[in-house]
Amino acid sequence: MRIGVTSQNFRTITGHAGKTRRFLVFEAAPGEAAREVERLDLPLEMSLHEFHGDDHPLFGLDALITQGHGQGFAQRLARHGVRVLATSATDPQAAAAALAAGEPLPDALPHDHDHDHGHDHAHGHGHGHGHGQAQAVRVGDLALTLGPPKGP
Repeated sequence: MRIGVTSQNFRTITGHAGKTRRFLVFEAAPGEAAREVERLDLPLEMSLHEFHGDDHPLFGLDALITQGHGQGFAQRLARHGVRVLATSATDPQAAAAALAAGEPLPDALPHDHDHDHGHDHAHGHGHGHGHGQAQAVRVGDLALTLGPPKGP
């Protein structure tokens, strides 16, 4: 199994998967240690938030582990056969090994919509935060409900 992990510092699992440009890539099989086989350090235009082509290095993965992602990110990778899993885990190798072994990953922490991530939410390109409604998401055997957003 080929597993990507969002890791802006190449040490821990990080979030904002659509804007992430650094990924650790592991090969893992049930009962074996996950082995790091590649590090991706992509240019800005290759973050999935910016990339609009059909040939991206992430599209060759079986799964991607992150601490946070938008619904559009997960849907886009799913169209290429990549499962996206959000978790609060911080150790990339341990998370990849757990996934390969079929073990559940710790739930992701709630997404904070009050943060500033460098752009206005009213620009209309559909970055998938799901403002305004709760969303049900199924990842393998896990059913997660995202939202509703904070106050007015």
